[in-house]
Amino acid sequence: MYSRIRDLREDRDLNQTAIAKILGMSQTGYSKYETGENDIPTEILIKLADFYGVSVDYILNRTDNKNLNK
Repeated sequence: MYSRIRDLREDRDLNQTAIAKILGMSQTGYSKYETGENDIPTEILIKLADFYGVSVDYILNRTDNKNLNK
């Protein structure tokens, strides 16, 4: 379900450790979001959407449109 956060991260040539640092968490904790082992808390979901400039709906696979407000 959360393969999009992995794709967004890889598109920016970032590793999990870099994103985890931005989010203020461990790499292991972040990895569990990408694999779907843990659900992403709303606060983290919003931070990721803001960081990547996409909608929360895009991350959640509710739309294929990356653009906000469209």
